[in-house]
Amino acid sequence: MPEPRPPAPNDIRLRKILDDTLVPPRWPEGFVMRGFEAADALALHTLLTTVFDDGADGPFDEWWPRISSDAEFDPALCFLVIDGKGRLAGAALCWTRAFVKDLAVHPEARGRGIAEALMWHVFTAFHARGAAHVDLKTNTVENAAAVRLYERLGMFEVDWAG
Repeated sequence: MPEPRPPAPNDIRLRKILDDTLVPPRWPEGFVMRGFEAADALALHTLLTTVFDDGADGPFDEWWPRISSDAEFDPALCFLVIDGKGRLAGAALCWTRAFVKDLAVHPEARGRGIAEALMWHVFTAFHARGAAHVDLKTNTVENAAAVRLYERLGMFEVDWAG
């Protein structure tokens, strides 16, 4: 099983226990969630590159073969949010071990509750698969707003070993 990149300074691992506190996602008006199809790969890579802008994923022709051949990749665990014009506004790319690899919302679509709705959808999807919890890695300095969202959703810090 591949491990995420080693933690950087200020990186933390957060966990959500999947219990009776789960609520259905509320999608913002004008946005719909749909599943991933292979034809969406380039748009997903573009979104991740736009949002994270760290070059870590590399060019599409290196990223997609690496992601799609990873044993943890399941296209059914990649959730896309599409805006009223058919553009990719947000996405959650998850690994099968109940780990949110990437959560991204396009800068023009932020502040509408897309990330929150995506996370509730992720929690519900993994709960339906029998997972006890969902984990993710984030950075307390670079992603302070995301940390606040995750804490509001009931996530809490756990040890890296999980």
